[in-house]
Amino acid sequence: MSSEQPASEEQVVLYERRGPIAFVTLNRPEYRNAQNSKVTYALDAAFVRAVDDDDVKVIVLAGNGEHFCAGHDIGTPGRDVDESFERKAVIWWDHTRKQGVDRRIAREAEVYLGMCRRWREIPKPMIAMVQGACIAGGLMLAWSCDFIVASEDAFFSDPVVRMGIPGVEFFAHPWVMNPRAAKEFLYTGGRFSAQRAHELGMVNHVVPRERLEAEVVELAERISDMPSFGLALTKKAINQAEDLQGMRSGMDSVFGLHHAAHAHNAEVSADSLAGLDARGMAKANKRAEEAR
Repeated sequence: MSSEQPASEEQVVLYERRGPIAFVTLNRPEYRNAQNSKVTYALDAAFVRAVDDDDVKVIVLAGNGEHFCAGHDIGTPGRDVDESFERKAVIWWDHTRKQGVDRRIAREAEVYLGMCRRWREIPKPMIAMVQGACIAGGLMLAWSCDFIVASEDAFFSDPVVRMGIPGVEFFAHPWVMNPRAAKEFLYTGGRFSAQRAHELGMVNHVVPRERLEAEVVELAERISDMPSFGLALTKKAINQAEDLQGMRSGMDSVFGLHHAAHAHNAEVSADSLAGLDARGMAKANKRAEEAR
C-alpha cells in the first residue's frame, strides 16, 4: 500500500504514498528546507509521479524538520544559481552564458514563477502542511497548493522588500489575503502568525503542532472520497475564477517590477540582492522583530 524512498544526502525531496495520499517532503532540514534548483526539479518529479499514479487522490506537501521552508537558497553550500537547469515550465536559452537581466530573468521565470504556476495547475488536490517558518520562497510553495493547514507555531513572512524587491516571484499576495493586509505584510517585512493568516483567509486550519499530520491526513481522506475527475474540474474552475480576477496578469506585471529591482540593486549595490545574503537577511529580520 505504500512506496517510500529511503533518505539520503542526495535526496532533497522524499516521496511516500500512504493509501490514496502522496506525501512529498522537502528534505534539507539542516538549511530549513531552503529551495534551490535541485529542490525545484525534485519536487516536480515527485508531483508528476503522484499525478501519474491513479491510486493517489490527494498530494500533501510537507517540510522535514522544524520548519516548512525558509525560502530561496541564497547562501547554503548547495546554492546552484550559477548552474544550468532543466527547462520544463518555459522554453528559453541557458542563462549561465548570459549577463544581467538576461541571466536572472531566464532562471527565475523557470525555476520559481514558471514552476509554481505549473504546480498550481496539478489536477489533484494539494495540501501544504506548514510548521515553523514559511518565508518568501516557502510562501510560493504553499500558495501553489489548494489548502494550507498550519501548526500553531507556524509563521509567514515575505521580507524581500528589505532588498528593495516588491515580493517573491509568484506574487499571489493580494489574492491569498486582502490588499491592505498584503501591503502590511510586505511594507513591514514582519511575521504573520498562523492565526493571523487564518483570519485573513490565507490558511484553512490552524492546529496544535502534535496534531498537524493527523489533521492533514483526516482532511486528505475526506477529499479522497470524491471522484478524481470532479475534483480536477473543480480545481480548474476555481483557478480560472482567480485568473479572471487578475491573478495571472498581475503576476506578470509584478515579475517585471521584481527584475527592475534586481537590476537596480546590481547597479547601485554589491549585487542583485542588495548585498544581503541569508545571514544578512536573518540579522535584519531579527532586529526588526526585536524592535516591535
